[in-house]
Amino acid sequence: SDDIKEYSNGEITVVWNASLCTHSANCARGLREVFNPKARPWINMQGASTQQIREQVAKCPSGALSLK
Repeated sequence: SDDIKEYSNGEITVVWNASLCTHSANCARGLREVFNPKARPWINMQGASTQQIREQVAKCPSGALSLK
């Protein structure tokens, strides 16, 4: 569906479900190098280490961001 987008760095894939997003902006405040709502695409998987991305995704309160 259009509501779900996937972004990969070759090690992990971040799944973003737009319909779940509550725009808490935890991701952007916590890891701006990866999550920048003003950029297109707004998730830059080259912006930080896999571990940093993994830790930040875990802090998403709505569940809109997940890993696969």
